[in-house]
Amino acid sequence: MRKQKLHKKPEIKFMPFNNEWILFEDDELIVVNKPTGLLSVPGRNADPLASLIGQVNLYCPQALIVHRLDMDTSGIMVLAKGKETHKKLSRQFQDRLTNKSYQAICSGIASQKNGSINLPMRCDWENRPLQRIDFRLGKHAKTNWEIISQQHNCFNILLHPITGRSHQLRLHMQQMGHPILGDNLYSDRIFTKKVNRLHLHSSKLSFTHPATQEMITIENTADFWHI
Repeated sequence: MRKQKLHKKPEIKFMPFNNEWILFEDDELIVVNKPTGLLSVPGRNADPLASLIGQVNLYCPQALIVHRLDMDTSGIMVLAKGKETHKKLSRQFQDRLTNKSYQAICSGIASQKNGSINLPMRCDWENRPLQRIDFRLGKHAKTNWEIISQQHNCFNILLHPITGRSHQLRLHMQQMGHPILGDNLYSDRIFTKKVNRLHLHSSKLSFTHPATQEMITIENTADFWHI
């Protein structure tokens, strides 16, 4: 049996909703910028207000979660106003009809300018919530990436997930030997502990508006993104 890894339990932050979170809104949906450290949905037996949906519901009671981001990941999330809109948006995410980009800063020196990672994943049941690479039982997971700039010992990178597995970007970058800065789950490197948050941000999302059929593209730059 593999020795269980011990990880510091992340602190769930209580962040009151404010209008600055809103990136786009109409009668059908609302797009917000989720802060880092905030759950997308309430944890088990947790205060519903300690989550994005709990806070957004104070502003828009009918809002429904369509997709999720990890607690430590910040950035763009779209919520539906009503069940029919929720159904149509959810189908787009399930059928991979959306386009997503993430900004990240990773440790090390990149050896290539761009590429793709194809590594199947599954839950690491002995060490939940960690995920692991498994070529026999894992599900298909693909990430495209491109380097934006290289600093002395880290680099800015754009990540384009083709699939949407839990912790996909974090685990894929760790497998490349370049863990994302501030990752308390997939990196033991001291260097990555010197930042105050996970440097991963959902920065661009494109989807088809469920009512107008117009292609909507929302962009939002991470607060750590300096090039």
